[in-house]
Amino acid sequence: MTVTSSRILRVAGPLVEVACPDSVAMHDLVLLGTARLPGEVVAVQGETATVQAYEYTGGLAPGHPAEPQGHPLAVRLGPGLLGGVFDGLLRPLSGAGDLLPAGGPQAAVDRRGWAYTPRVAEGTRVAAGDTLGDITAAVPLRLLVPPGLSGAVGAVAAAGEYAADAVLATVDGHEVRMAQTWPVRRPRPVAERVPAELPLHTGQRAVDLLFPVARGSTVAVPGGFGTGKTMLLQQIAKWCDADVIVYVGCGERGNEMADVIEELAELSDPRTGGRLSERTVTIANTSNMPMMAREASVHTGATVAEYFRDMGIDVVVIADSTSRWAEALREFASRMGELPAEEGYPAGLASQLAAFYERAAAVRTLGGGTGSVTVLGAVSPPGGDRTEPVTAHTERFVRCLWSLDRDLAYARHYPALSWTDSFSRDASALAAAHARTGDPDWASRRGRVARLLAEADRLADLVELVGITALPPRERISVLAGRLLREAVIQQNALSPADAYSAPEKTAALVTATLTVVDHCLELVDSGTAADVVEAVDFTPLLRAREDAGPAETVPVAVARDTVLARLAEAAT
Repeated sequence: MTVTSSRILRVAGPLVEVACPDSVAMHDLVLLGTARLPGEVVAVQGETATVQAYEYTGGLAPGHPAEPQGHPLAVRLGPGLLGGVFDGLLRPLSGAGDLLPAGGPQAAVDRRGWAYTPRVAEGTRVAAGDTLGDITAAVPLRLLVPPGLSGAVGAVAAAGEYAADAVLATVDGHEVRMAQTWPVRRPRPVAERVPAELPLHTGQRAVDLLFPVARGSTVAVPGGFGTGKTMLLQQIAKWCDADVIVYVGCGERGNEMADVIEELAELSDPRTGGRLSERTVTIANTSNMPMMAREASVHTGATVAEYFRDMGIDVVVIADSTSRWAEALREFASRMGELPAEEGYPAGLASQLAAFYERAAAVRTLGGGTGSVTVLGAVSPPGGDRTEPVTAHTERFVRCLWSLDRDLAYARHYPALSWTDSFSRDASALAAAHARTGDPDWASRRGRVARLLAEADRLADLVELVGITALPPRERISVLAGRLLREAVIQQNALSPADAYSAPEKTAALVTATLTVVDHCLELVDSGTAADVVEAVDFTPLLRAREDAGPAETVPVAVARDTVLARLAEAAT
């Protein structure tokens, strides 16, 4: 499309008004000034277009040139994304230095090569989503027929190593390359959405046991400052069993983002034997980077995830945090003069949140395979107020809520996941999935743990008022059961090599061992043993089992259980 020229009329921070050619449409990309700063059309009124600039606009002035590009903001997708660190517009940050230059880092041509093996012959008729060949990368990738294209295959490249921009095949006369571009605000098409019924194992016991999430589902993680949101999301990025991780650092502190990148580069990937960073795409738009690029970064992350999903891959998008994204929306809406809604946020906040989370799904791809995008969004309510608009609206659109509790965090209980304020709407579907895979007792274990924790919390206020000795024996054991479950199962040490990750079999073993001990304690008090005798037993082996057992070991847990049961039997005699 022909690029037309225009001129800037007004500049107000990231808001730039330009003279509007007839060809300009909503969401078109515009290059501003002699530095050609990228921006996007967000309003068209008469002969004036309002553009939100994605770079610092210092130095721009009325009369400077503006170049509408005639196409929407789009990003370049290809195998080179894996292992890379990018800004909110998916431009590589490698080589940018300590400070971003004016105009941001340029999207340098990726000159690396990837091994390619064709899977079709010349003359084969193909449709959108069909596989043309295999690409060897940290995660096995495929060259697909782009959406909207079908017909007979023309020339086919021979097996070998090719750059991302090399033409590997032609379909109906159109060239097909490894790399492609796609508009960030347009969801990629699928054949159909399917029910999200398979569990996403995170390796975090509080999540996998109490508030599990399905592949293709959505999660909100609200929590005030210091409750451990970033640490929890980093743990999930490191240990969950998705194929690809897209980590979007949206408006968070730069040192936290640097820690994420450094730790991912150091962690070994148990699947491939390489580095975990090799199957991670990191999009960094920290608090000191251009504000409006935050607004684009979450859509960029979703587009990258959908690109891999279309190849039959399970992807997790971690957005940390959507509150900072919403703050960018609020600031820009204020500059545009929109009437403010709740707490100054734009009236369209709810619909924009819904549009983002709606891009999560388990799908049947155009090629007939299955893939998923799971979205985890951190929310940072000011002062921990969960009634503020971003938190309240987000809770309406997600399937799971992992609410982080300040009191638990200050008591050094991590992850500080509140079992009273969290929920999972995926639990019933995942119970059936666990039953199909040989664990029919998963739902009953989860229900028993939830009831014991709720009972212990109910009794906690009574204990503070009248003391533990005033309670009946069975209720005293309920208080003990809550403590054992919290310290032996729910609590987890992210800095321990043995406890940072908990495989499903280890989690099941810890829960079963703790419930067995609790049941034996109840039997003892029912048979006449004094509650204080039971409470005086040393439960340390059970409490230390999570540290003594490796990430997937169950034998040390059984040994600890038997040791505690023997001590209980000895105390009862």
